[in-house]
Amino acid sequence: MKSKASQSQGLLLFRLSHTQLFALGTLKIRELVPFTKLSAIPQSHPSILGAATVRGHTIPIVDMAAAVGYAPITTEECDNAYIIITDCQRMVMGFLVRSIDKIIECNWRDIESPPDNLGKSAFLTGVTRVDDKLVQLLDVELLLSKIFPPSPETTRAILTDVQREILKPLNILLVDDSKVARKQLSDALDSINIPYLVTSDGKEALTIMEEAAKERRPVDLLVSDIEMPGLDGYELAFEVKNTPELADAYIILHTSLSSEISVSQAHQVGANEALTKFDAHELIEAMLRGAKRHQSS
Repeated sequence: MKSKASQSQGLLLFRLSHTQLFALGTLKIRELVPFTKLSAIPQSHPSILGAATVRGHTIPIVDMAAAVGYAPITTEECDNAYIIITDCQRMVMGFLVRSIDKIIECNWRDIESPPDNLGKSAFLTGVTRVDDKLVQLLDVELLLSKIFPPSPETTRAILTDVQREILKPLNILLVDDSKVARKQLSDALDSINIPYLVTSDGKEALTIMEEAAKERRPVDLLVSDIEMPGLDGYELAFEVKNTPELADAYIILHTSLSSEISVSQAHQVGANEALTKFDAHELIEAMLRGAKRHQSS
């Protein structure tokens, strides 16, 4: 099965240095605009250059190169620089990059996890090759969490004892290729003492579910990211719903993409819900709905 999302999901290639190509999935991107005059934002993060007015909206602009550890983009370089306007994690944000390379079609199954020798680069979720050049896929969620740390109100959930006992017996699997997203998910469940399994890879998630089903302890709740190397969340949901031994799993697609895109695609591939990252209360409420579905079946 070819994911309906993947058919239109490409990669935007751009440069933060003069030698290395980076990429973002196009579903996160609203538009590209040439560098424009910025107004100051007092007491903002050092990586935030200021704010730009784009189509009547004021948008914070981040020097992406500086944010991930490269030399800041200079005033002279701004003539060729572009702003990537993204819609990610409930925020519209602009990222200034040194130059735009091109947009390409992409089979996300060809994207691999970062090799060990790139492991120290915390902002990567995957790597691929385009025209025999290494392309590094950036972890935007981690980048945003460094600039805009999440508030405790969104990262912690509160459960009643009755609700906790409803969730505790369930076999829960969390899947996300972003380090920061995995930690957010894990912390949310750890804080309310709910056991779970976690993986960074869609293919491994499918294997875990198949093995659990053979052991007669199938996964009851699957919480999966959408954009992942190897096997994306839409494809994972489709595979689960089309495998009788796995199909009873309640699937929550948990994504940094805008909710309008996610909900329609999620239902097409058989997922029960789609949530925008990250609100622990919304996630736990969705998991409770899944638990009640299992109780009534």
